[in-house]
Amino acid sequence: MTSRAARSEKFGAAEGDGIIRCDACPVLCRIRPGRAGACARYANQNGVLVRTDPALTLAQAIEGNHPVVAFAKGEWDGELLDPSRAFVTGVGAGTTYPDYKPAPFIVGSTHAGVDTVTVVTEGMFSYCGVKVKIDTDRHLGPEAAAVRVNGEQVGHVTTAEYGSQMLSIGGVRHLTGGSKKEGVVTCETMLKLCDAEPVEMTIDGGHGVVVQAGRAPIVDGTPEKRMRVGCGSATVGIFAQQWLGHVDEVIVVDDHITGVLSEHQAGKVLNMRPAGIRVRGRRSTPGRYFQVAQPGLGWGGTDITDPLEIIEKIDPKTAWPGLRLLFTSTTGDHALYCVLDDALQPVPAEMPAAVRTVVDRIGENCEPSLCSVIFMAGAGGSLRAGVTENPVLLTQSVARGETRVTMGGAPVYLWPGGGITVMADVLRMPKLSFGYVPTPAIVAPIEFTMPRALYARLGGHVNEIVPVQQVLRDLGEDLRLETWHPDNPWPFAR
Repeated sequence: MTSRAARSEKFGAAEGDGIIRCDACPVLCRIRPGRAGACARYANQNGVLVRTDPALTLAQAIEGNHPVVAFAKGEWDGELLDPSRAFVTGVGAGTTYPDYKPAPFIVGSTHAGVDTVTVVTEGMFSYCGVKVKIDTDRHLGPEAAAVRVNGEQVGHVTTAEYGSQMLSIGGVRHLTGGSKKEGVVTCETMLKLCDAEPVEMTIDGGHGVVVQAGRAPIVDGTPEKRMRVGCGSATVGIFAQQWLGHVDEVIVVDDHITGVLSEHQAGKVLNMRPAGIRVRGRRSTPGRYFQVAQPGLGWGGTDITDPLEIIEKIDPKTAWPGLRLLFTSTTGDHALYCVLDDALQPVPAEMPAAVRTVVDRIGENCEPSLCSVIFMAGAGGSLRAGVTENPVLLTQSVARGETRVTMGGAPVYLWPGGGITVMADVLRMPKLSFGYVPTPAIVAPIEFTMPRALYARLGGHVNEIVPVQQVLRDLGEDLRLETWHPDNPWPFAR
């Protein structure tokens, strides 16, 4: 039996007139010869159900770090690759959802003298979402505000984390709990984000942002460049010593904590003279002020365009003519140098070179602004039955760290608690790792690697284990070979 025929038996059933019923998902497409199913992932080729994309195997580079030559579509005879360097991923593997059958590939191999099993499949994830980290000092929108694509809500704004704004996109309530259009748009948005494509979003009560994994965000049409070095208080603490002797007061404008150098503990340690300049907002601790302005796209993520606006008063008993005052933002993108005149009014002046050097150093210490996309899913559903006859044993083994979980070979973070809830950086996964089904739900690769003896104890489908050499050989023209991601740990290493 050919590999394609064998896979067809696993994924579908033949009906009359050459039609094949695909049972890869609950849609149960009836696919005519020469046509593809609704998801475009499976097709009927001469009465055989085939995967439209080849299965992906990743191979470690040989000594000297030479990359693996990529082969596909019959250009490789399966004999050029050392099986000990091969890892069969779930990308293109297909599925046996709802997993009343064993997973598409249960691969046996030997590593460091240990007989190992990797169970390879593609999961149908309705219970999944995308967490987006946007490095920006700009205000994108209020916490909990709706995030929309093409007018449909696909997620919401979550917390701001020290120079990054977090978005939560997707989730089962948007995929299937709202209108059909909401589900479709949410699925399309997640798929693009996971495939590192740009997505244009709007935030209720906020701004528009274009998000793309590994790229700078674009806020209201302007690409971001820098992630802030820290809050205003942190910026004061970092650079206080370098300002000493060159300025008499520094105010670092920030949406969260605005820092005032002479009041700050850093200024006290340096024995700086009090400057008598009081800024607006709620004083937290000395030199640290909350709510000096409203959030926005101006200085330090506030709505301020003129930093002089945040001065509440200047004490004539403390301040003095000639006092050197510097305003700066937490990225160094904005800076204003002033000198107090005889009336104790700040007058803009040319910034001395020594002061400019420190402002430039703020920018130098700001990391590039990027968008990060993390796929998050619960793998506690029926796909576990494709691994073992007693799924709870797999869950417990994963929780104990005995079974290693990967997604397209990429490492995952496993959440504590019940189930198998994982997160993976989409940029560490192979390109085009994700698909969809019309439920709608996201399709993503997942692999479980463990010692063969453990697999047997978990009630695994041991009779379905196929040596990796045979898997590679049988895949034939359905195989795609790429180089292992150098930043990912080798799943067989312990």
